[in-house]
Amino acid sequence: MKIGLFGLNSGAVHRPDDTRRLAAVAEEIGFDSWWVGEHVVLPSPRVAPAPMEPTDPILDPLVHLAFVAAATTRIELGTGIIILPQRNPVVLAKQVASLDVLCGGRLHLGIGVGYLEPELSAIGVPMAQRGERTDDYLAAMQALWQGAAPISHDGPFIAFSGVDAHPRPARAGGPPIVVGGGSRAAHRRAVAVGSGWYGFFLTPEQAAKQIGALREAAGEVERSAALGPLEISVTPRPGPIDAALVDAYRRIGVDRLIAYPLPLADADSVERALHQIGALIE
Repeated sequence: MKIGLFGLNSGAVHRPDDTRRLAAVAEEIGFDSWWVGEHVVLPSPRVAPAPMEPTDPILDPLVHLAFVAAATTRIELGTGIIILPQRNPVVLAKQVASLDVLCGGRLHLGIGVGYLEPELSAIGVPMAQRGERTDDYLAAMQALWQGAAPISHDGPFIAFSGVDAHPRPARAGGPPIVVGGGSRAAHRRAVAVGSGWYGFFLTPEQAAKQIGALREAAGEVERSAALGPLEISVTPRPGPIDAALVDAYRRIGVDRLIAYPLPLADADSVERALHQIGALIE
């Protein structure tokens, strides 16, 4: 079982000194990976299902991960997740390739379609189109990472031709794509294009149902053999993480547990949590 960390680009530990300190501690302890999410804007005043107050700080995931990359040498870096339909895919492809080069191929690109209507509306993305945009944008990005010049893409939401973009990502073809979400569409997307799938705030029982749904999707959607087995990552619901809980996730087929060391009150409390969780690393 791989054990990673989530969410340390937000709360009281988002500042540079805390990030340098905690990233060094995480790497020394032996955590597999460091994952961060995003919200470009949040509804103000807060309305459901917003996960945070509008005044809660959260750094852009790619900017934050570039900082962590410079402070570490081994730990894998992941977006968990970037809300793909609210990004310009051509610009994002360049940003992702740049970060992957700078971190030496340690990047995992976690993507999702988003769920906060005020956030998507503020960026000009209709909720009803977010799934289709995600598929189109990802195809456009992969064309820029994988295509032979001159590169072109002709999709319903983004189109270009006669271009090229270098440097390519450090890993041939681009970083591994990790698909987040518990919908049927997310399961099918994960099987079709993902190296991994990411479930957030799931109990072992909930994760088992999601894994079952992914198996059903695997019988319906064609998957390239080049993608290899679908790696399953899960962030448990908030609460203590002990050996019994880790084993419960392992038994149902989870490959990576991505712990969220809440509350993010201060760097000292987070560091204590890292040592407690790190004791479970095999």
